[in-house]
Amino acid sequence: MRLRIRPCCPCCGDGLSGGLDRRRFMLAAGGSIAGLTLSPRLAFADTAPTIAYDSVHNLLRLPPDLYFGEVSGVALNSKGHVFVLSRGNTTGPAYGAAAAQLLEFGSDGRFLREIGHNLYAWSFAHTVKVDPHDNIWVTDKGSDMVIKFTPDGRVDMVFGRKQEAADEETGPLKHPNPPLPAENGRFRQVTDVAWDAAGNTHISDGYINSRIAKVDKDGNWIKSWGERGSGPGQFHTPHSIAVDAGGDVYVADRGNRRIQVFDGDGHFLRQFTIDAPAPPDAQPAIGNMPDEAAIAAGTFAPGSPWAICISPGPNPVLYSADAFPGRIYKLTLDGKLLGVLGQSGKQLKQFGWIHQMACPSKDVLYVAELLNWRIQKLVLHA
Repeated sequence: MRLRIRPCCPCCGDGLSGGLDRRRFMLAAGGSIAGLTLSPRLAFADTAPTIAYDSVHNLLRLPPDLYFGEVSGVALNSKGHVFVLSRGNTTGPAYGAAAAQLLEFGSDGRFLREIGHNLYAWSFAHTVKVDPHDNIWVTDKGSDMVIKFTPDGRVDMVFGRKQEAADEETGPLKHPNPPLPAENGRFRQVTDVAWDAAGNTHISDGYINSRIAKVDKDGNWIKSWGERGSGPGQFHTPHSIAVDAGGDVYVADRGNRRIQVFDGDGHFLRQFTIDAPAPPDAQPAIGNMPDEAAIAAGTFAPGSPWAICISPGPNPVLYSADAFPGRIYKLTLDGKLLGVLGQSGKQLKQFGWIHQMACPSKDVLYVAELLNWRIQKLVLHA
């Protein structure tokens, strides 16, 4: 079904409010916007249950002289320790300052240590993950590097290479479309990591290269797949990645407003979208209401996946978070929408651009927020 948007009347001002109402109608109808086809296969948010939940107050306790910046990542190890990747400890000029700091907290919220203070790879923090052996992995978008730390916080392996400070060509990366050819072992604004049962690491790369890389447990490069585009197996900002118990790889293809699923060798299996219209009173966490261009681009469309995680154990579920209207979606692994929770805001139980999530169980979520500079622990009601 395809619906046509008519221009707003002069009384609509800039047209954003009236356009947004029409977009909500189109989203609910499974229509299309600026060539972006939306699937009507999934349950809609206004028919799926709203999930009740609580946010744990005073979750993490920082020392008096330590602060979070934008919190880009959160992960837990087998002891329940919480690892927070923050754009804190900022050094450098006012514009383009290096901003990355990795902090560890006990299961009781007590601050334990900083890992990798002044590490060479720290530039612009993106995500942190902990593998099944309690090794800590960090992706740094600014240095184009992935760092593996041992459980005691020592550097074990490094992937990628930072630009040389002495090179006259060193500077912000360009974003040509299509991107320049990717190179084995190098990344361009890398975003996330995940592992399969054999210990292979899958790396989403990223804002520029638009591909998935795979290395084995010893760090040897195996392969990569994907390119910039909107077809099956193509990506526009693969921003978050997860692997299920069977080894299938789930990629949050943020710019294309969808989640793609592959087998461990990169063969496309399926894709799904979260067709959830924004509530009529929804407000963005920051900035103006998304217009048609932002919706078409995908990043700020309702349901566009910024962060995903899969719960462990039997009967796993997939959680996905968007930036607008700032919700978390609970889904089956084949994309059926089970429920929604949250909205944009600054209070507890509200969110400001969830950038990463950890889900240690089906009913517990840890969310890292860029705009609110914090971690929230959410406990979902049955």
